[in-house]
Amino acid sequence: YWFGTDQQGCDVYSLSVFGARPSVAVGLIAAVVTTLVGAIMGLLAGFYGGAVDSVISRIVDVFYGLPMIVVGIAALSAITLPGIWGVTFVLCVLGWVTAARMVRAQTIEAKGQDYTLAARALGASNSRIMLRHILPNAIGPSIVVAVISLGGFIGAEATFSFLGLGIRPPAFSWGTMIANAQSVFFTAPWALFFPAFFLSLTVLAFFLLGDAISDALDPTN
Repeated sequence: YWFGTDQQGCDVYSLSVFGARPSVAVGLIAAVVTTLVGAIMGLLAGFYGGAVDSVISRIVDVFYGLPMIVVGIAALSAITLPGIWGVTFVLCVLGWVTAARMVRAQTIEAKGQDYTLAARALGASNSRIMLRHILPNAIGPSIVVAVISLGGFIGAEATFSFLGLGIRPPAFSWGTMIANAQSVFFTAPWALFFPAFFLSLTVLAFFLLGDAISDALDPTN
């Protein structure tokens, strides 16, 4: 038992390895869904402008004003979806606004570029202009946001699971491991240290990966 055992005699190393799966799965699903939803909403708002932009922007402002942890606690207290799906649903509902703002700003900028005006002069439809000319140039920053958000979603899942509102027994993740180990911290500190260490390392890794992708996609570099 390289990492020792917990209060029930279970191998902390094995628990840490298998506990990574639900935590990373929640982060990946939430990152993909929020990026897709945010890209669609931001693309529509930036391309059409006017009333469409006003409505979507006000919706984004409302979601930005919601504290994720507080709203997540309230929602997860009422939602009883099994496994990872409850916390994933909450993160998807609350986490798409950053990608939407990013894509909206990039769409407004790309809409006035020469290649977009040339496509419109050649008779391209709105959907073709959005999908073939604007979206490929606006999606780059969203990928960076998605990678960085992935680390944030993993941390949020651990927070909700630590509070007993995310992944619930018999399933477990790093958050539930930390919650179970806090009562034996002074007698078996390794049971809390290793899942907390892997959680922090994973979140930091995705933040650093997001910075690296941002540098790689920066045309000025």
